[in-house]
Amino acid sequence: MLQRFIELGEGYSDLYELMEIAKSNHHRIHHLVRLNTTTNNRKMTSLVVVLKPIEPGNYMPLYICREGIPQPEWKENKRFSLFQSLANELNQEIFQLEVKPSDIFNEKQLYYQYLIGVLRLNHFIPELKF
Repeated sequence: MLQRFIELGEGYSDLYELMEIAKSNHHRIHHLVRLNTTTNNRKMTSLVVVLKPIEPGNYMPLYICREGIPQPEWKENKRFSLFQSLANELNQEIFQLEVKPSDIFNEKQLYYQYLIGVLRLNHFIPELKF
C-alpha cells in the first residue's frame, strides 16, 4: 500500500480545506492525528487527516497542515479549536504524538518518510505488506 502525505499550507484557508476533506470523506476517515513538535522555541502542531484507501486501490492519503498551528496548551488558538469541533462533529478522537521538527531534515521527503515510520510504529497506519 502506498502511503503519501499531501501537504496543505498553514493558514486558515488551508485548515478549512483540510476540514472539508474530512467532512466530505467522513466515511473514509481512518484517524485524525495531532503531531506536536518544538521548532524555533515554539510549540507547534501539525494536523493530519488519514483516509482509508479507496477500493480498488492501494493508496492511503495523509493530508497535513504542517507545523503551522500553535499547540493549544502553549497558546490557545481558533485553528485548533476548529479542528477539535470537527472531530466532535464527526465523532472522531484526535490522536497525539510527539515528533521531531521538519527543519532538522535536509529534505521534506525525508521528514515525511520519518513520519510514516512513526505512524506505522504506533499502529496509526498499516505496515507495508509485500
